[in-house]
Parts: sequence; structure tokens; C-alpha cells
Amino acid sequence: MKLEHRTLENRFVRLEPLVEAHREPLREACAADRDLWLQLYSFSMLDTAFDENFDKLIAGALAGPALSYAVIKDEACVGTTSLLRVDEANGALEIGGTYYRPEARGGAVNPAAKRLLFGHAFDGGMARVYLHVDALNARSRSAVLKLGAVQEGILRRDRIVWTGRPRDTVVFSVLEHEWPQVRDRLDARLADFA
Repeated sequence: MKLEHRTLENRFVRLEPLVEAHREPLREACAADRDLWLQLYSFSMLDTAFDENFDKLIAGALAGPALSYAVIKDEACVGTTSLLRVDEANGALEIGGTYYRPEARGGAVNPAAKRLLFGHAFDGGMARVYLHVDALNARSRSAVLKLGAVQEGILRRDRIVWTGRPRDTVVFSVLEHEWPQVRDRLDARLADFA
């Protein structure tokens, strides 16, 4: 089964396939937290790097094949997220490239977006969904564990990020048979925001 790159929506967020119309709203969202891009991301969405990497996201070439989305809350673009390294032959993909402007963090946006992405992946026939998180990103590591994902291990000095810093990457995953329990946890968390 082929994953469709289509709009995904629940009562908290709408994930729209990333298109040219999202360029300036996403540029503004990314500029809202310059320090985060400088500290934790393997690629930059700041200044002159924004356009090049936005074009790669649209083309699905940043970590392809990929399906990238603009995250919309209350009709405003608050960030981006993607289904990366889509490997339909092996039934695996990565959720990543996620960024939210500061005021969208800590509430329903991330669990709501993850609920949509995991659901789309498993409904689309995936057997394994994984997440790669910078070992220095304590907030993301905690959020992924709250989802119910399993920490598989740490890839030491996995890559050099755009600032030149060597990065250790923590690998988490959810397998197809674990999805119902993870889905229930996400739904329970989202019920708290109703």
C-alpha cells in the first residue's frame, strides 16, 4: 500500500502537505526560536539556508523519500513535521524534521500531530515507525517516551550537524503490534486538552 501525501486533521491541528504557499509562514515560525536551530537541529531553517532546505522538504529530498507537512493550528502555521525515509518495501519510516514555534510547545500540538502521523503510517501498512532524536534534546526525548515509544539505543557520533557539532542520536520506535497501546495513550493525553 502506498502512503498518500494528503491533509491529515484532528480537532487540534491540521497537517497540510508542504507547498510553496507555506514558505513565508514557515520561515516566520522557524525564525521564532533561532537558538533552537543553532543548538539541536541537523539542518538549518534560518536565514539563507531556509530556502534551500524548504525546497528540499517540498521535493521530499531532505531525508527522502519523504512526505513533509506544515503544521497548522488555528489557521496559522506553527511548524513543520515529516514522514522521512519512507521504505514501503520493508514497512518502515521515520517521523522527524519536527519543529514548533515556542508558543505551540507543551500543549496539544505535538501529541495531536504525532497521533495523525503514526495513524497515517500504520493505516498505510507500515510495520515500524521510528524517531531519531539528538541526545542533547531532553525535551524531545521525554516527549517521545511519553508517547510510549521504545528506546532502542544510541548511535554514537551518528552525524555532524550543520553547525559542525558531532551528534549522538537516540533511536526510538513503535512497532505495528504496539500501535494500539500507543494510540490509546495519545488519545488519553489529547482528552486532557478537550
